[in-house]
Amino acid sequence: MTMEDNQFEDNHIDTPLVRSFVAALRRFEQNSEPADLVDLFADGATATRLDSRGDRTDVEAFWREYREQFQDLSTTFVNAVEGPDQCALEWTSKATMPDGRPVEYRGVTVLDLDGERIARLRTYYDSAVFVTVPAGVGR
Repeated sequence: MTMEDNQFEDNHIDTPLVRSFVAALRRFEQNSEPADLVDLFADGATATRLDSRGDRTDVEAFWREYREQFQDLSTTFVNAVEGPDQCALEWTSKATMPDGRPVEYRGVTVLDLDGERIARLRTYYDSAVFVTVPAGVGR
């Protein structure tokens, strides 16, 4: 799916800050520059994904480390559950790994909102697609 194909697929998102997050994430996926995305986070915000590192306060490093895993990356947001201070985004990402292997994975990102900024991000996704099993193993 190209940028043109999915540019309108997030019209179901009502919260302006969350819409800004989606737009900044799309730019980041294309240009690998996290500045617009990082600007949406409050001072002292935390970002967490299911790894051994726990809550991260260096939001820029969090995004750079995530993006560096892929050659190409594109996310489609398929559902949003919005409240006044929190939003859950269900999504599917298609990516190309550094070895050229295509992957597709699904997940949910929960955003805690603090006025005009994101105070906390937690993202949960199926990481099994990133595991490569050597030939002959698992039989």
